[in-house]
Amino acid sequence: MNTDERYLHLLSHAYPTVADAASEIINLEAILNLPKGTEHFLADLHGEHEAFIHVLKNASGNIKRKVGEIFGNTIREAEKKELCTLIYYPEQKLELIKAQEEDLDDWYRITIHQLVRVCRDVSSKYTRSKVRKSLPEEFSYIIEELLHERPDDQDKAAYVAVIVDTIISTGRADDFITDICNVIQRLAIDQLHILGDIYDRGPGAHIIMDTLRQYHSWDIQWGNHDILWMGAAAGNDACICNVLRLSLRYANLVTLEEGYGINLVPLATFALETYGDDPCEEFIPKELKTQNRLDEKTLQLTAKMHKAISIIQFKEEARIFHRRPEWQMEDRCLLEHIDPERGVCTIGGKDYVLKDKHFPTLDAQLTPEETDLMQKLHHSFRVSEKLRKHIRTILSHGCMYKICNQNLLFHASVPLNDDGSLKEVEILGKKYSGRHLMEYIGQLIRSAFQNDTPADLKAYARDYFLYLWCGKDSPLFDKSKMATFERYFFADKNTYHEEKGNYFQLRNSAEVCDQILDAFGVKGETRHIINGHVPVHASKGENPIKAGGRLMVIDGGFSEAYHTETGIAGYTLIYHSRGFQLVQHEPFTSTQDAIQRGTDIKSTTQIVEMSTHRMLVADTDKGAELRAQISDLKALLYAYRHGTFSQ
Repeated sequence: MNTDERYLHLLSHAYPTVADAASEIINLEAILNLPKGTEHFLADLHGEHEAFIHVLKNASGNIKRKVGEIFGNTIREAEKKELCTLIYYPEQKLELIKAQEEDLDDWYRITIHQLVRVCRDVSSKYTRSKVRKSLPEEFSYIIEELLHERPDDQDKAAYVAVIVDTIISTGRADDFITDICNVIQRLAIDQLHILGDIYDRGPGAHIIMDTLRQYHSWDIQWGNHDILWMGAAAGNDACICNVLRLSLRYANLVTLEEGYGINLVPLATFALETYGDDPCEEFIPKELKTQNRLDEKTLQLTAKMHKAISIIQFKEEARIFHRRPEWQMEDRCLLEHIDPERGVCTIGGKDYVLKDKHFPTLDAQLTPEETDLMQKLHHSFRVSEKLRKHIRTILSHGCMYKICNQNLLFHASVPLNDDGSLKEVEILGKKYSGRHLMEYIGQLIRSAFQNDTPADLKAYARDYFLYLWCGKDSPLFDKSKMATFERYFFADKNTYHEEKGNYFQLRNSAEVCDQILDAFGVKGETRHIINGHVPVHASKGENPIKAGGRLMVIDGGFSEAYHTETGIAGYTLIYHSRGFQLVQHEPFTSTQDAIQRGTDIKSTTQIVEMSTHRMLVADTDKGAELRAQISDLKALLYAYRHGTFSQ
C-alpha cells in the first residue's frame, strides 16, 4: 500500500461510507461560499487592559456600525447607544437599567427582540454548526430557534412571542440577555491577531493575558516586551532586572505584585539601605502623571528601588555580554568605564560628564548584598505559577511571525542590508536571514523552556533573550544601541540617539516590501506587511499606511505614556469580507464611564483597501485547506465507487 492509499485508508475511518464522504463534500463546498470571517488586528497593548477589553467588546466599532445599519432611523441615537453599551457590558448595564426602568417587562421584550436582530446579523456569515458551538449551553436551543426564524413569517410570530414572554415570566431575562450579548461579541470577530507587546507600562498585562486565555480564537507575534518577560520567566537575571526597572520607571508595580505575586520587599529593603541618602533624581518616575498618583514617600522609595535595580541590571547585562563576545556588545558595559572621583565615564578616550555621581556599589561584579537580592528575585519569578501559565499561553499561541490570508505579520522588523536585501545574522556559528532567521529564533526561544534541551543550548537560549531585547541585529530591536545607560547618567543628550536599522529606513519602499514578502513566500495581488512596535505620530501627520499600501503600521500608542507623543490612543485594523478598515482611537476614559454614561472610544475609520467583490471563505487560507480536503474526499469517494476500499 503506497502513501496515498494509506492516507485514504485513514480517511475512511472518519468517513466510512459513500454517503458520509459525499455529505462532507457538500458541507465543505457550501462553507467555501460563505463570506470571509472578520479578522481583528491589535498591537502594542502595553498593559492597558481597560482599553483593550473595551476594544475587544466593541470590535473596534464594528458592533456600533452594525447596530446603526440594522436600526437606521427606526430608533433614536440615544437608544442605539444604550443598546451598544448593553452588548459591551451586559451584567453591569442591566443593574443600572433595573434601578431606573418603570416597565421592566416591556423593556425586556423590546430589548430581546433587538438583540436577536443584531445576533442574527453577526452570525449570518457562519455555518449553523459554528454558530451553535458559540452558543451557551443553557440557552443554545432557544437562541438558535430565534436566530433562524424569519422576521416576516407571520405564521411563526406567535411562536417567537411566546418564547420571549416565557423567558421573561420565568425570571431568566437577565441571564438570557447576558448570554446573547456575549454571543454577539464573540461572533463579531472571527480571529484576533495580537502583533506583540502585551507587557510593560500599563497596569494590567496580567488581566489582558487572563482575557486572552478565555478568548475563542487568537494568535500573537511576539514583541520585544513580551520577550523580556519570557526571558525573566526562563530565569535570565538581566531580563528580570529590565522587567523590574521598567515597572518602576512607570510606577507600575500592580502587574508584578498583584498579578504575579513577585515579592519586592527585598528590593525595597536593599534600596533603602544602599541609597537611603541618595535623592536619585534621575530615577524619579516622570511618566503617567506620577506626581499626582504617588505620595512623596512612595515616590522617593520608588526612585531608590529604580536606581538600585538599574545598577544591578547593567552588571547582569555585562556578565552576559562578556560571556557572549560574538554578539559584539561588550562596548555596552559602560559601568566599567566610570571614574567616580572625576564624575565622568570614559568611552573611546572621550570623557562624558555624569549627571549622577553616587555609586555605592560600583564594582563590576555584584556585591554580596546584590547577589543575595538577585537570588531572591530570581526565585520569586521562577516560582510564580501564574507567570508560568501566561508564558506557556504565549508560547502556544504565537511565534516570531505569521502568514495569514496574504498578510505577513510580525512585531518590529526584518534585518536588512543597506541595499534592502535580507541581512544574514549569525547565531551559534550559522547564518540565517528573513524567514529562516525568524523560524530559528522561534525554535531557540522554545528550547529555553523545554526539559530535554541540552544544557549548553539551553544556557545560550536563556542568554539570547537579552540579545533579542537590545541586540543590533535583533528583529525585535533593530537599532544601533539601547541608550538606557546614557539617558540615566550622561549630561550630553547627543549620546541618547539610537540609530534605527535599515528596515525602518527603507520600509516606505514598495520594492523593499515586495522583496520581503517574496522571501517569506507571501503571494497574491493584495498582500501586505502588518507591523506594530514603532508608534505612528498621527499628530505630526505621519501616515500608518506606507509603501503604497504594502505596509500597515498599527502601533498608534495604546499606552497612556504615548498619548501626548502620538496624539491618539492606538490603531486597530479590521479585515472583513469587504476589505481593510483602519480604526484610529482617541483615549478611553474608563469602563465605569462606558457603563454609566454610555461613553465609547471615539474612533475614526479610514478605508484602507476595499475589494471589488465580497471576499468569501474560498478566497482565504482556510478556503485553500477546505479545497484540499474536498479533493481528498473526492479521491476517497472514487475509491469507494471503484472497489478500492469497502464500505
